[in-house]
Amino acid sequence: MRTMNLLTALFAAALLMCAVAARAEEAIKTVYHLPDEKLATLAMNNINNHLTADPRVKIVVVALSTGVRAFVFGAQDAGGRPYAEWVDQLTAKGVEFRICQNSMNALKLTKSDLIDKLVVVPSGVAEIARLQAREGYVYIRP
Repeated sequence: MRTMNLLTALFAAALLMCAVAARAEEAIKTVYHLPDEKLATLAMNNINNHLTADPRVKIVVVALSTGVRAFVFGAQDAGGRPYAEWVDQLTAKGVEFRICQNSMNALKLTKSDLIDKLVVVPSGVAEIARLQAREGYVYIRP
């Protein structure tokens, strides 16, 4: 009987170790909250550095409020680099960009004002909450 209990305990421990190892190999899911266009360059650099450190990371950027302005046609960082280039570079690495429709409405912007490769969501804050609560994303605000 003791041998059976010991074998059961060892088997349970082995299963737990396998589950922990499998979890450790899962890609970390991260949502970057971009509420201000003044933070856009910092966010892009943070994301680029994040991808260099962990190429398997799954990143979603949610832009809302004035952060949406970084993604209109012609928007550039302080060095003159168009944000469209950042988006092209980062989407090629799997990063997704989601833009708040409520903020677009407040800023009087339409989908045609935005650069390509963006997804418009009804509410940026609701999207961040959903990603965290339902999909297990960790939150970063640059």
